[in-house]
Amino acid sequence: MTVVATIEQLEAIYGFPNDASTVKVADRVTPAYRALMDKSPFAALATCGPEGLDCSPRGDLPGFVRIHDETTLMMPDRRGNNRCDSLRNIVRDPRVALLFLIPGSGSTLRINGRAHVSADPELLASFKMEGKAPRTVIVMTVEEVYFQCARAIVRSDLWNPDKRVDPRSLPTPGQILAEMSDSTVGGEKYDREWPERARQTMW
Repeated sequence: MTVVATIEQLEAIYGFPNDASTVKVADRVTPAYRALMDKSPFAALATCGPEGLDCSPRGDLPGFVRIHDETTLMMPDRRGNNRCDSLRNIVRDPRVALLFLIPGSGSTLRINGRAHVSADPELLASFKMEGKAPRTVIVMTVEEVYFQCARAIVRSDLWNPDKRVDPRSLPTPGQILAEMSDSTVGGEKYDREWPERARQTMW
């Protein structure tokens, strides 16, 4: 096995980025990047902590990440599994990254920066949905923002409805939980009750 272990070895293989790969990088949210964020209902949040790295899916109505100003973003932490992996990491290491996806678009948006977790009552109230406020808000200071070219989306054919996977061909959450817990958690009852439980706890 040939291991690439130095930057010089990488550069010998890949060369250097062209102008289009570097001129697009901004240290703030530009009007064009704002337009991409406003259309996105989904982002992956990457964090790091003493135990290692984590990447968490975040989804809400389009524009769910609020642009407070050109270098400050705010994202509500909606109801979930209460593991708090991302939040545990942020309170110990502020480095974060976001990857936004826009349904139907090949462009993705990448943002790197630092964040803190806020429990300010007025801020939480400003993110209420159906009368329910998030328990915390992730406040991010932007250090880098840039779009990613469409090759990954094109190669994966991600938005092609004819390529959607039939959910019946996949193991269900209840089946996975049952397998992992010797059937003490999960099972058919879990799968049967989950849609209504999710509906009642969406926000």
